Amino acid sequence: MYPDIPVLSILIFLPLAAAALLLPLRDDETVRRVSLAASLAGLAAGWPLIAFNPDAGFQFVERMTWVARWGLEYHLAVDGISILMVWLTLFTLPLCVLCSWTYIGKRVKEFHICLLLMTSACIGVFTAMDLVLFYVFWEAMLIPMYLLIAVWGGAERRYASIKFFLYTLAGSTLLLVAIVAFRIAGGTFSIPDLMQQTFGFRFQYWAFLAMALAFAIKVPMFPFHTWLPAAHVQAPSAGSVILAAVLLKMGTYGFLRFCLPLTPEASVHFAPLMIGVSVVSILYGGAVALGQTDIKKLVAYSSVAHMGFVTLGIFLFQKSGVQGALLQMLNHGIVTGAMFMMIGALYERSHSREVADNMGMGKYLPAFMFFWGLYALASFGFPGTNGFVGEVLVFVAAFQQSLTVGALIVPGALLSAAYMFRVSLRMAWGSPSTARTWNDLNRREWTYLLLPAVLVLWIGLAPAPFLRLIDPSVDRLLADLRGRAPVKEAPLAQDAHRHEPPAVLASAAIAKEVRQ
Repeated sequence: MYPDIPVLSILIFLPLAAAALLLPLRDDETVRRVSLAASLAGLAAGWPLIAFNPDAGFQFVERMTWVARWGLEYHLAVDGISILMVWLTLFTLPLCVLCSWTYIGKRVKEFHICLLLMTSACIGVFTAMDLVLFYVFWEAMLIPMYLLIAVWGGAERRYASIKFFLYTLAGSTLLLVAIVAFRIAGGTFSIPDLMQQTFGFRFQYWAFLAMALAFAIKVPMFPFHTWLPAAHVQAPSAGSVILAAVLLKMGTYGFLRFCLPLTPEASVHFAPLMIGVSVVSILYGGAVALGQTDIKKLVAYSSVAHMGFVTLGIFLFQKSGVQGALLQMLNHGIVTGAMFMMIGALYERSHSREVADNMGMGKYLPAFMFFWGLYALASFGFPGTNGFVGEVLVFVAAFQQSLTVGALIVPGALLSAAYMFRVSLRMAWGSPSTARTWNDLNRREWTYLLLPAVLVLWIGLAPAPFLRLIDPSVDRLLADLRGRAPVKEAPLAQDAHRHEPPAVLASAAIAKEVRQ
């Protein structure tokens, strides 16, 4: 278990140390190489996390007094809810550095410092076990992300960056109110200690609303999603990658880490509303994505739909739903991050993100279209890819919860296939071809596209190791929820298999096989 090594602190402070090393450097190429070395060192430093034991609860615990007078602690740990998100963050940084190698040509040092600061803050969010420490890391990511959009973004970067900043700041203010309320009511900022306490329904009601609004903005859920397409379109490739792969997951992680364990009765009370909003996000995101001509905006709106599946899985309160949500958090980060890297590579060739300016690549860029096709299939959940595993688990939970909920999200899956096939076919075989003079993938592009592709197929074909990592934590979360929330209010399908149609029973059987 590496008890004497502060693994999590090393993962948080290593990027900060690397950012400090960049300060005196003046050569852009040296900055890139040092940043890449630091990102790979972060992956190596995370190796002890391989010893994570899914059955042991919180692990790699670091706990010491921070500000004794206020009861603040420097408290870090990981469990099955957060371990995959930590690995995803570590995995994303080197890909961001590689995909920005030629894309970023101005203020290269400052750009990589922002990437490193973002990584440090994100790991802190997923490992903090003190509410104030969590909030510090939550806010710390705001400035570097704002700068990534405002300095290295597109023509409308100022509008996009300010919109991102204001939306996120509004959510952060609500989150701070909830943190103060928990300190007053619970007498501590310690998240594990607060999980052991029971709060009155009235307190839970308002605390849930404050936290849920903050997390819904971050996800983002409809109707708080409008900052996301603007931020994605204007951000540089690496900014879009880290935004899609990691930042959006902070919202869904917040629901799992705070809303369900700290406010279980309120979570059950508001579950129908959260399910309804999730369904709307799935259908709205897919419908709007279908009408896009800008490839990057299409993928951005697809994120609204995909994250809708995550929030839906969480608030169905079924084991398969929460499992699917956690896997979809990981899968969305891998697939959508890879697609944004490909869009950046395409922009370097065509200087446009419009579908009409990027057609006919099947003949001239076969390697590029191979990877795009793979990630497109994974994006709409084609069997054998990682997207299928998480999506089918959420579908099983949805049909167990209600035939109506299950039926409502079926069009969302169809829309996902429709917009991905539409854009992919035009990019591959559309005419007139705009790709006659373009070069296919170089070695650097092969490197940063091959690594996510391996994960797409690994998780899609052999998901059992990933499910084993999260299963015990999911069981504990749901057992605690059902033990503390009134059963008569909980939208749990206790008789889920009674009178179920054959299609639903078949889906349940598929999910059981996937888990095994």
